[in-house]
Amino acid sequence: MELAKELREIQTLQGHTDRVWSLAWNPATGVAGIPLSFASCSGDKTVRIWEQNPSTSSWDCKAVLDETHTRTVRSCAWSPSGKLLATASFDATTAIWENVGGDYECVASLEGHENEVKSVCWNPSGSMLTTCGRDKTVWVWEVLPGNEFDCVSVLQGHTQDVKMVQWHPTRNLIFSCSYDNTVKIWADDGDDDDWACVQTLGETNNGHSSTVWALSFNASGDKMVTCSDDLTLKIWGSDDTKIPADGFSPWRHLCTLSGYHDRTIFSVHWSRDNIIASGAADDAIRFFVENDEQDGLVDGPSYKLLLRKENAHDMDINSVQWSPGEDQFLASAADDGTIKIWELTSDSC
Repeated sequence: MELAKELREIQTLQGHTDRVWSLAWNPATGVAGIPLSFASCSGDKTVRIWEQNPSTSSWDCKAVLDETHTRTVRSCAWSPSGKLLATASFDATTAIWENVGGDYECVASLEGHENEVKSVCWNPSGSMLTTCGRDKTVWVWEVLPGNEFDCVSVLQGHTQDVKMVQWHPTRNLIFSCSYDNTVKIWADDGDDDDWACVQTLGETNNGHSSTVWALSFNASGDKMVTCSDDLTLKIWGSDDTKIPADGFSPWRHLCTLSGYHDRTIFSVHWSRDNIIASGAADDAIRFFVENDEQDGLVDGPSYKLLLRKENAHDMDINSVQWSPGEDQFLASAADDGTIKIWELTSDSC
């Protein structure tokens, strides 16, 4: 069945007065009649909360979170419950916001990074938080009662700015990608919060040859996609069925997608129905799927271009994110200060 696809623009959202760096869908929305909602953060030092109007299906700005960060807000992430929002800023702090009856209150400010915080991510249970920054470190925070956060570990190993951190969806692993061209995988050694780097994916093991900007996992967590300043996307795999006694199954390079973007690929996100979206400095969005029709000569999976959207924005695309919920949308954010909501319509032939 061929997925002859079309990308339909639903709405362009304006309000930010500077580039929009990052988007995060609230994972507790889009189900059981709860309207889809997401946060966006910008060089204008603010975070905006957007929600879909159930009656009109249009998207409205429900809140502006300002007067907390003093510089660019680079990254935002919801806790799994959708009740807390973490925002990471160039002002060296990460703010924690709580949704109290539709009003967002800043309930904590995490300090410790020497300078710009570039990314923030919660673990799947919401009991831990991780941040990374230009100071080359990854910080691991424990979430305590009463909106208290305790730094339990500072991970050092990257030699340059760390661009993004992500928790693995099912295993207690942290993945970080960096200006040093590598992805590092960190594991907790046990009960003493002693995290260690257990694998580095670099150029010597088919990794990227320039800055790694982002990474994303498939729904089952056995594959990962990374994107880079080297203009490629790389697919990695880990066989969870063969986990050794020490609990870590190494990741290996499966394939490289090249020739699809001609400027830096800043963002990549793997949907739960196995469509990879990428956004880049060439103002374009690309979609990829696994190639089911490959011949037996190919060792391992290969991926093919599903759809290309030229001029998706007027400037660099910094973030592409698939929505949760029954109806799947893609949101994109760009240097042009706008956010766009897209729908990938598929007709089965």
